[in-house]
Amino acid sequence: MSMIGLIDCNSFYVSCERVFKPRLCGFPVGVMSNNDGCVISLSDELKAFGIKLGAPAFKLQPLVRSGQIHLLSSNYELYGDMSQRVQAVLEEFSPAVEPYSIDEMFVRFDGFAHEALLEHARQLRQKVRQFTGIPVCVGVAPTRTLAKLANRAAKKLPVYQGVCILHAGSAETRHLLQNTALGDVWGVGRRLVERLALMGIKSAWELAQANPKEIRRHFSITLERTAQELRGVPCIEMSDLDEARRHIMTSRSFGKLTDNLDEIREAIRQYGQRSAERLRRQNGLAKAVLVFLKTNPHRQDLLPHSPSLVLELPRPTADSREILHAAGNALERIYRKGHLYQKGGVMLLDLIDADRQQLSLLDTPQSDAERQRSQKLMDVMDDLNRKMGRDTVKLGMPTPGAAWHLRCAHHSDRSTTRWDELPKARAL
Repeated sequence: MSMIGLIDCNSFYVSCERVFKPRLCGFPVGVMSNNDGCVISLSDELKAFGIKLGAPAFKLQPLVRSGQIHLLSSNYELYGDMSQRVQAVLEEFSPAVEPYSIDEMFVRFDGFAHEALLEHARQLRQKVRQFTGIPVCVGVAPTRTLAKLANRAAKKLPVYQGVCILHAGSAETRHLLQNTALGDVWGVGRRLVERLALMGIKSAWELAQANPKEIRRHFSITLERTAQELRGVPCIEMSDLDEARRHIMTSRSFGKLTDNLDEIREAIRQYGQRSAERLRRQNGLAKAVLVFLKTNPHRQDLLPHSPSLVLELPRPTADSREILHAAGNALERIYRKGHLYQKGGVMLLDLIDADRQQLSLLDTPQSDAERQRSQKLMDVMDDLNRKMGRDTVKLGMPTPGAAWHLRCAHHSDRSTTRWDELPKARAL
């Protein structure tokens, strides 16, 4: 029988930090969001303080100053590289690894007997920890939805010791489903929980036993697939989970309020490049660009201004130069001197598949030679940035210390991607 595993890295951002700061092991540690705003990753020791995900970092400063807890700025360059290292280990155990998020990956296990699969999953878990330093839990089942539940059980129930394997129709699976609230089922949100409760469906087991046609009629084919998956019938593929986005947005709060047009222009240029990179990764083209700015809505002493503007591109494109040109024009038209802006962003709209592009008579013509030059240039930029590190090649140079830069007062070293930040060994 074909089985699917979900490997989930435990407290991933914190675990990455602990690999290069082993002194933090066993200590209450949290990683903060952009601009050190709130806590987005917590160690078990920090959770024991009663601190919840999303807690405002400023409220925790007394605990930081007293040395009871430790908070770090987010270090996404490190986390992204560590995620790739985890994936490389998983690829030694399975020919098919499907990243779902930075800290979760599906893997396929085919042709294993139960005991052999259990031992294989345990070895996988041990090797990931040995080769990367990242602790993971493994959930295995016939479907992705059940694998999610198995992983949750592996993480929360000590009896599984980090590895849980569920088989469709087993007494173990039935017991787990009966004791799983609907809100803990992958893809079932709060509103669905409320609507299902009106039908008397309150647990994962009750959803699995519901009439699939009734579920589809009252809700959607997506929820019907979830119900079938809880029964052990595979219905969800990665293509269902990772459909090309209809829009791509990159947006950040600035490190501090600013009305400096040059600095804001740098930020918009940075966000536009990020969006264009993501667009090319999904082999897409954009037809329009939206740029927006926002002042702080909570500052009653400041003039409010939250403008936005959409500009149509001359033709569908993934060329960063054309996207940044349009974004720059949009910024010039919405910026107003005298307003202190807190946030800005770039959104790419009306996305299409590059392989299915249909040229319109209204599009600005582009020769095949120009199109090929554009694609080759973007390919070279993306390849260099992928091999040599993000922003090795970029359009425009940011000003050091500009207001839009994120606050990262407690940033750890990027120990796996920057030569000048490699860990140093000293003889005692």
